[in-house]
Amino acid sequence: MKTGLFISTMRTAVPLVAGWLLTLAAAAGLDINSTTATGAVTVVLAVAYYLVFRLLEVLGERAPGTVLQNLAGVFLGWARPPSYPAVEPALDPVDPSTYSGGSTSLS
Repeated sequence: MKTGLFISTMRTAVPLVAGWLLTLAAAAGLDINSTTATGAVTVVLAVAYYLVFRLLEVLGERAPGTVLQNLAGVFLGWARPPSYPAVEPALDPVDPSTYSGGSTSLS
């Protein structure tokens, strides 16, 4: 499975779960009523919906043509799957063997 699929699924699932947990925290109680159950079912169904169509997009990338990929993308609100470019490190790695051990003062 592609890393982009996992990342995009987590970027969708985590805010949904966080919102549901915040709703539970705002209620400040543990009684399970129909509203709480509906919230939990909503989160599960939303994640399942997203995952099904993202999997169809991934399958569409491997299939000949782009019909499956585009159709699945439309059901997700955008015809193309997300792309996450590789990020270059901002700084070079530190070599511990070159550390002098002295302290510096800014005063």
